[in-house]
Formats: sequence, C-alpha cells, structure tokens
Amino acid sequence: MHFSIPETEVCSGENGSTYVAYNIHVNGVLHCRVRYSQLLGLHEQLKKEYGNNVVPAFPPKKLFTLTPAEVEQRREQLEKYMQAVRQDPMLGASETFNSFLRKAQQETQQIPTEEVHLDIYLSNRQKVKVNILTSDQTEDVLEAVASKLDLPDDLVGYFSLFLIREGKDGGCTFVRKMQEFELPFVSVTSLRNPEYRIVLRKSYWDSAYDNDVMDNRVGLNLLYAQTVSDIERGWILVNKEQHRQLKSLQEKGSKKEFIRLAQTLKYFGYIKFDPCITDFPEKGCHVIVSAGNNELNFHVKLPNDQIKEGSFKVTRMRCWRVTSSVPVVNGTANSGTSGKSDIKLELAFEYLMSKDRLQWVTVTSPQAIMMSICLQSMVDELMVKKSGGSIKKMLKKRHNGSLRRSDSQQAVKSPPLLDSPDSNREPVVKLSSKLTSVTLRGISTSNSANDISGNNIHGNYAFEGIGDDDL
Repeated sequence: MHFSIPETEVCSGENGSTYVAYNIHVNGVLHCRVRYSQLLGLHEQLKKEYGNNVVPAFPPKKLFTLTPAEVEQRREQLEKYMQAVRQDPMLGASETFNSFLRKAQQETQQIPTEEVHLDIYLSNRQKVKVNILTSDQTEDVLEAVASKLDLPDDLVGYFSLFLIREGKDGGCTFVRKMQEFELPFVSVTSLRNPEYRIVLRKSYWDSAYDNDVMDNRVGLNLLYAQTVSDIERGWILVNKEQHRQLKSLQEKGSKKEFIRLAQTLKYFGYIKFDPCITDFPEKGCHVIVSAGNNELNFHVKLPNDQIKEGSFKVTRMRCWRVTSSVPVVNGTANSGTSGKSDIKLELAFEYLMSKDRLQWVTVTSPQAIMMSICLQSMVDELMVKKSGGSIKKMLKKRHNGSLRRSDSQQAVKSPPLLDSPDSNREPVVKLSSKLTSVTLRGISTSNSANDISGNNIHGNYAFEGIGDDDL
C-alpha cells in the first residue's frame, strides 16, 4: 500500500484555537486526518513495544509556532515516517499501528460505532448482506461473510475482500485488496459513489490450491462462480472448441471438471488491469497488464499499432517501487472534495533481461498499487512454498467474541450458461526480444542508468540467482 501525506489543513480546535492537520492518503485516497500529537503518541507507543533501535526517527517537537516552510518540512518528514513504519515487516503488521489507522479513519469520517448491514458481492454479482459493526475491521467482515455462506474456517484464509469499481458498461476495475488497517464499511461509505463495492474473491495464485477449495461444496461454488465470471469478462481466453466443452460441462452440472478444464486455459487465475502506459519496449506504449502465474503479462500496442505480448516473471524482478506525484497549485496539492487527489502513480520494477543486464520497466497506472500488492502476494506465496509451508490456515479468532454470526446461511447461486466467445479478439505475437530464464545471484547494485532511489523500494526475496557454473 502506498502511504502519502500530500497536504495539510488548518482546522479549528476548542476555544477558537487552530491546529495543523495532516491528511494521510492510502493509494491516493484520503484515509484519515490526524494531528502531530496523535502521530507522536503512536510513535511513543511503538517505541515502548519495539524499542528505539527498531522504530524510525520521528520529527522533533518545536517550541514555537511553525512557519509555513517548517509545516511543509514536517509534512515531508511525517510522510517518510509513515512509509518507513508501514514497510517494516514487524511495525507495519503490528496491531498498534493498524488499530491507530482504523480509529483515525473512523474519527475522520465521523461515522459512529453502530450495527449496520453491509453488502458484499460474489463474482457472479450475487449479493450477501452481513450484519456487522461500522467499527469491524476487514478480518471481522470476511469472517461474517464466510459464516453467512457456511464456508469452513479452514478455507477462510483462501479468500479476501477486494474493493472494486464497476463501470456503467459492466467493466470491473480492481482498486485494492481490503487491508487490516481499514474498516470496510467506512472505506466504501466514505467514497460516496455507488459504483464502488466490496467483492469476495480467492486470494492465492497457485491453482494447485484450488483442490483444497473444491473439496468443499461452498468453496467449489465460489471458485466456479469466479471462473465463469472471468471467462465472461474475457480475462480467461477461450476458443470456440474450448467454449463448447465448457458449456457442455455447465449443462451437466460438472463444476469440478469445468474448473479443471479452465485451469488449462490462458490467463486462468489472472487479474486484468485497465489499459495504461508503459515504457517497454519503448516509451509511450499502450499496454494491458495482467497479474497471475507469478508474472506480469504485458499486452502491448506499439506506436506502429502492432500488438505484441510478453511476460515478466516475478522471480526475475530484483525489486520494485511505487512512486506518486501530485500537481501543486499555489503551493498546495490539488485535491478534490471527495478526498481523492489528482495523483499520478507509477509502478517501476528492475528486471533481469539477460545475464548481467538489469533494466527498469515502468507502468503508469491508477492501479499501480494494486499491481504492487499482487507482486508482493506472489512473492509471499512463493516463499511459503519454498520453506515447505502451506497457505492453509484458520484466521485468528477475536478474543472478545463480539462478532455477530448469522443464524441463516446463504447459498451461492450458479451463474447462467456461458455466452458465445468474442470472435473479434486481436491475435497477439510474442515479443521479439524474449525474456530469458537466466538470473543472477547476489545482485546488490543496479546496472541501470535509470535507477530509482528512495525508501519505497520493495526488495524481492524470491529473486532467483544462478552462477556461471549453472549456465
């Protein structure tokens, strides 16, 4: 997730006093508004729990009222502090940090704690209405949905909640995976736009885990509904013969066989992003990026209108970074009343094109953070497998037992039969400069003249290396 503090506000306090508030944005959208003293309190609590050597430095107090220049300097320092805390594996995952952000989000949006109904959607657009508290975090809501669907506890960890935006044309834009530091009801309500909704979708990449999910009736129905949806929206490519076989399996009610056939098709299990811009293989190329199978797939339209395709394996990415920029007007960031800044996001990753040759590849997209989240989750999954572990788990239960469970379960409806495949899809050819499978061991510095410096680089622990002896 990309944390930024692009702007400050002068707010009115008690007794007519004023104070400077810092607007914390996540993925370019206002998450919460906090005072310096609140962030200082968070810092002190983190130091108490983890020690001075772990927690990054915090901007010092000032004895006198800050000048505009000092306010801007503090804004930059606080932004770097929040980014550093979030990127630390221990601090960023701590309950202290996440509960601070959840409480600040609720206070900023001025939504009191009360019981509400929240609509969660399945891939087939079926609505699941759950009874929650406005202060329930992502894990609570996910468990409430699982309970309503009668999904077993040991399968809950295979699914996640995603914030999406559904266009008037039926298109679907994945905004982000719902995070542990946010309150889903508050997040979707504060957007004040009915096009945003929360969807339940599988959260793993390796299709081998499908077998675990399909052993359960509810899990099978959820995975089947998602597979049908992905085929209908063109995320999974099918030809006429494959479509005929799939439709035949649908008519027989053979859901497992349907999924197993779909697993053999191109882009099964991928998330497809909206059209955007890349500098590969040359600047200004229009591209459709898809994430899946431990890679980012590029469907590129070159300046000469030629269509080409290629893939970047996550194991060949030495590191990646999300950067943002906000246009400044009259000394302040340009932010609309919705709390969403006119922010430009870029995902840049350093890729091993061939032995001893690293190159930065940049994608400019409003979904850059979602792409980064996909990369990180692929790496996490690879590392779990490499260590001999499994993603199969039961989510932690709340000690206070305050989560309300529904007495009545809701069945997952089967989607309608597939429509005919789109025969107008453009054929693609492989990129002429194929991406080699050779990687380096122990790369510590970049060989690229366009290297990106800063503190937001994600090192890739799944980066593969081979020595000359292995060639």
